Amino acid sequence: MSKAAKEERCERCDFIIGLGCACPAAGAVPKAQPAPHTRQEWQRFPADTILISPTQYAHLPGACGHLTEELVTPPRWGWIPDPAPGLWDRLGISCPAVATQGNTSRRAIKRCQECEAALS
Repeated sequence: MSKAAKEERCERCDFIIGLGCACPAAGAVPKAQPAPHTRQEWQRFPADTILISPTQYAHLPGACGHLTEELVTPPRWGWIPDPAPGLWDRLGISCPAVATQGNTSRRAIKRCQECEAALS
C-alpha cells in the first residue's frame, strides 16, 4: 500500500481512515456514541469555542467522540474561542467561520453532524 493511500484522511473528522476515524461509511448508520458524562473533559478550549478542521468542518470541544483535544493543534487546526452569537447556526458556504487563533487561514463551511446533534 502506498504512503498516500495509508494517509487518506476522512472528510468529516480529518483523521486517517483506519487509524482513528470512527465515522460511518456514507449511508451507514452512525456508531453509538458514549454518554456525555464519559467524554473527555477539554482544558484548553471553552465549550463554545468553534474548532475548524483542515477539511472545513466546524466542531465543538467535547461534543463528538472522534476528536480529542490533543489533536487540535496549529498548523492543522484553527479555532474561534469567543464566536459571535449565532455563528454556529449561520455557518455555511455563504457565512464561513474564520479562525481567529491557531491556523487563522482555516475556514469552516460545514458543521460536524455529531457536534450538531449534541446541541439538540
